[in-house]
Amino acid sequence: MTASGALTASIAGIGFWAPGLPDWASARAFAADGSLPADAPAKPSPQLLAPNERRRAPGSVAVALEVAQAACRDAGRDPAVLPSVFASTHGDLAITDYMCATLAQDPTAISPTKFHNSVHNAAAGYWTIGNGCTAATTAISAFDATFAQGLLEAMLQLAAGADAVLLAAYDTAATGPLGTVTRSEGLLGGALVLSRDGPGPRLRAQLRDGADDAAPGPLALRCAGNAMAQMLPLFDALAAGRDRAQLCAGPHRLLALEIVDAGAQA
Repeated sequence: MTASGALTASIAGIGFWAPGLPDWASARAFAADGSLPADAPAKPSPQLLAPNERRRAPGSVAVALEVAQAACRDAGRDPAVLPSVFASTHGDLAITDYMCATLAQDPTAISPTKFHNSVHNAAAGYWTIGNGCTAATTAISAFDATFAQGLLEAMLQLAAGADAVLLAAYDTAATGPLGTVTRSEGLLGGALVLSRDGPGPRLRAQLRDGADDAAPGPLALRCAGNAMAQMLPLFDALAAGRDRAQLCAGPHRLLALEIVDAGAQA
């Protein structure tokens, strides 16, 4: 933390997944020239899970683990020792819709597998168990400020003494009656490994009053329908090598980000 009260961190690793953009390299290429990779996979396939579990994993778990693994690989960090923050606006909306419908129609038919995947920290649980990680993990939701609040939580852990922290953010598509009250389309996930020191772009974050009036970048325009599109101003800035980004941090509040050496990830 700086003398002005701003929080600071280095971005040691990045993970990204969106339909048609299955990794950070393809997201950067798309942001630069609009190109899309050929034969992009239709869904994430996190290698942390055994093949049978991989096939059964809900989209929320699959995309969260995929980007978290990618960020740890990019950072060269052992996930078994990293504290983590998992941020999702809604959790898995398809499972929530299933649970509500089944409870209303035939409560005894609830699937035990879907029940344990319905909790908001399901992805965090799969992550820590799969990696044998005993470091602290946090699951957070704050509506359209979820990513900003997750980033603040991770940076505060660094300020409190952690050497590095994983932040994974993700959301799924809304289905059924839930889709009429909360909009979200497709799958989207992004992850950062943040460290107190080290190579990579340096973030300086400070809360301010105001509303975001910045024009959306290419990633934000492409993935605007997903609830976690709120993270994309930062990812667009990193992809383009820009030195500033703004995130919604709550009603009439912004998390203003300064990015030093953003070109290191562009």
